[in-house]
Amino acid sequence: MWFVFALLSAVFAALTSILAKVGIEGVNSNLATAIRTVVVVAMSWGMVFLTHAQSGIAEIGRKSWLFLILSGLATGASWLCYYRALQIGQASKVVPVDKLSVVITLVMAFVFLHEEFTAKSLAGSVLIGAGTLLMVL
Repeated sequence: MWFVFALLSAVFAALTSILAKVGIEGVNSNLATAIRTVVVVAMSWGMVFLTHAQSGIAEIGRKSWLFLILSGLATGASWLCYYRALQIGQASKVVPVDKLSVVITLVMAFVFLHEEFTAKSLAGSVLIGAGTLLMVL
């Protein structure tokens, strides 16, 4: 089931890029990011209440709060940079560079989470990196 959700995530991410590129024309990239964020916040909290998950807030520990907040800050920084890059660059070049996050995530997961980095992971990372270079040059 995780694969279905991951695939849907990729489809929605692709839609995000195309819709954002059209929508950001003539709009300050920071303002566009803020508008997008408000929509995401409303949608996220809507899902929390729709699924009755709001009671779980009291059960969240301090460590989880800290890392969720840090993750939110990283997301915000990523979105601000992404929208600025989309505004001044071509979506067909910005998006592949943005997806280098896959390679960076694999390296960080190995270093910080002590996840396994296999020959397959290395080969995939090299191919993603090479593919990105090929697409942006």
